[in-house]
Amino acid sequence: MNPEQIAAIETSWALVAPIAPQAAELFYGNLFALDPSVKSLFKADLVEQGKRLMQMIDVAVKNLRKPEVLVPALQGLGKRHVAYGVTDAHYGTVGAALLQTLEQGLGAAFTPEVKAAWTAVYGTIQSVMIEAAHSKA
Repeated sequence: MNPEQIAAIETSWALVAPIAPQAAELFYGNLFALDPSVKSLFKADLVEQGKRLMQMIDVAVKNLRKPEVLVPALQGLGKRHVAYGVTDAHYGTVGAALLQTLEQGLGAAFTPEVKAAWTAVYGTIQSVMIEAAHSKA
């Protein structure tokens, strides 16, 4: 990711963060509409799960310029998600739900550049998490 993409993510996330509970609700609605079978992976209260999701995204956004902090956190997350039953295929669905949620939440601020930036960052996050999930270390 380049500095312009990071800036676009930071700026757009600043618009989403104040509506985090609504964004989380939209995200899970989008996710379950795209793949109803993933609902069985969520054992906890979805409101609480949504808070954790929004916090995780917030931490990721705040650390985009600090890969030495972000990458190990994502690796740990990827390893933990294996125990939750997450498969490689789920990451694509989550990415689609995230982009759809951002489009709904940002409206006109979800420009092609913002979409490209989020697509790039999610692709990186997905790759790191999947690689860690398959790592034996």
